[in-house]
Amino acid sequence: MRLRKKQQDFIDSAATYNGGSPSKLFWRRLRRNTMAMISLGVILFFVIIAILGYLITPDHTPHCNQQYLELASMKPFSKATFVYLDDGTSYDRQGPLRTLAKGKPLNAQAIPVYQYHIDNDILTLETFTGSNPNDGEIQTYPMSQVKEIKQRTFLFGTDTYGRDLLSQIMIGSRVSLSVGFIAVAIALLIGILLGSLAAYHGGWVDSVVMWFINVVWSIPTVLLVIAITFALGKGFWQVFIAVGLTMWVDVARVVRGQVLSIKEKEFVEAARALGYRTPRIILRHILPNIIGPVIVITASNFASAILLEAGLSFLGIGVQPPMPSWGSMVKENYGQILLDSAYQAFIPGIAIMVIVLAFMLLGNGIRDALDIKNKQI
Repeated sequence: MRLRKKQQDFIDSAATYNGGSPSKLFWRRLRRNTMAMISLGVILFFVIIAILGYLITPDHTPHCNQQYLELASMKPFSKATFVYLDDGTSYDRQGPLRTLAKGKPLNAQAIPVYQYHIDNDILTLETFTGSNPNDGEIQTYPMSQVKEIKQRTFLFGTDTYGRDLLSQIMIGSRVSLSVGFIAVAIALLIGILLGSLAAYHGGWVDSVVMWFINVVWSIPTVLLVIAITFALGKGFWQVFIAVGLTMWVDVARVVRGQVLSIKEKEFVEAARALGYRTPRIILRHILPNIIGPVIVITASNFASAILLEAGLSFLGIGVQPPMPSWGSMVKENYGQILLDSAYQAFIPGIAIMVIVLAFMLLGNGIRDALDIKNKQI
């Protein structure tokens, strides 16, 4: 069909000079951007950790909330020996999918110890007290009650409650990435809908939508997020909705500008002449041609969503305990910065910085790869 040929010629115009398709040209340019590829690798690394979750965390209890007060504020790479005893409680068996989603309780009593020895099927141990050896309580147990004895290494140390920081960082990545995906999805849905309708129809529709955009734009983003959070209440899903409802303005403005420049093209005029309905023209003929700028703004919004969620959790109106969040971890441990355990606040802060920087660099790389004026391949 001639309409299809005109549209395809318009899409391929940036790539005809080298004989390649737009997708091949895009990936070729993106691969040559070292920082963008490193950033993509970092993002995929965090995504894999977030998906596997409790299956790979050292502490697989729900919310990684297993506390050992005796082991509070241990330095990174510290080691501790644990004796796991049968506590006589029966636990329901659960499949890997449930464990993946919610974790599973520790089906034993874990006792950190200084030292132990076994004599005639009797285990004698000295409990760990956090002070000098030989100050712990001496306890004895029959070996029939002992389920396991093993040494654990806390790679990132422990917090003030004796929880494993590495496990909390790993599960906290779920919150940050989930906020990014869901909030950006909400922003794309609202922004693309309003921006495309306003630009395509023009007239009073454009005036009303732009008035609404300018009203929302005039309100500081953080204040608007806090107001929506207070209206919806504190919680996991409320944060997603609150962040998503404040990020659609950027998308709407970008989409409106792009649609205004494309709606007068020949293939759009041909679609109108053939009697295609407005939804079909927008969805099948206009939006595919503006996907590049939308991808770039989406990468930027991912970074903004993660920062907003961390800020809300730091203020105590985001994700609520005991669910771990990088922002709430910084809040709980920022008092340690002036003490000898500053790593408790620095580690989640560095995680936030790394993932936000990765999304920003990836967005810059995508922007450069989509720039048809850039002749470097």
